[in-house]
Amino acid sequence: MKKAILGKKVGMTQVFTADGTVIPVTVIEAGPCPVIRKKSVERDGYEAVCVAFDPIREKLANKPKKGEYDKAGAGYCRFMKEFKLDDCSAYEIGQEIKADTFAEGDIVDIQGKTRGRGFTGVIQRWNQHRGPMTHGSKYHRGVGSMGSSSDPSRVMKGKHMSGHYGNEKVTIQNLEVVRVDVDRNMLLIKGAVPGKRGSLLFIRNAVKG
Repeated sequence: MKKAILGKKVGMTQVFTADGTVIPVTVIEAGPCPVIRKKSVERDGYEAVCVAFDPIREKLANKPKKGEYDKAGAGYCRFMKEFKLDDCSAYEIGQEIKADTFAEGDIVDIQGKTRGRGFTGVIQRWNQHRGPMTHGSKYHRGVGSMGSSSDPSRVMKGKHMSGHYGNEKVTIQNLEVVRVDVDRNMLLIKGAVPGKRGSLLFIRNAVKG
């Protein structure tokens, strides 16, 4: 990837263009992300930079993390992630990656964890239709046919059934950066992104853009 940053979802709002068009946007607090560690081909087998995000109090950081942050001369943070960038030599330990990494009009991919919905049925989880509500069917929100009987005498793999819905990693591709607020480290992204308010997001340049 060419450039990337960690961010936190703030919420959604809307902005107006010069011609009066309304654009729904997601507000993301992007950075600052201090570079904590650099990996090299000679020592680690690949090149990457390890960055941190979301400052926390000292008592919330464990000893191994404290050692890394102290060595880099950076404050303690809640999250840490590796970026395998095309040119890692442009970054130095202690340097901060900020929202101005991206510019208005850039196309990005955003990865986050969706909201957890707990244990749900097939109607909510898989968008299945309910059964007939009249004539005594007594089968309204069930999973439906479970497949063959005597042959092969089992439920086929991949059958849509009830289960844990949400709380999974999802990437939304080709989203447009509508506005960049450098002073407040905010990115305004066109459309919706995964996750609830306050959840961690990984923003990078678009792979297919």
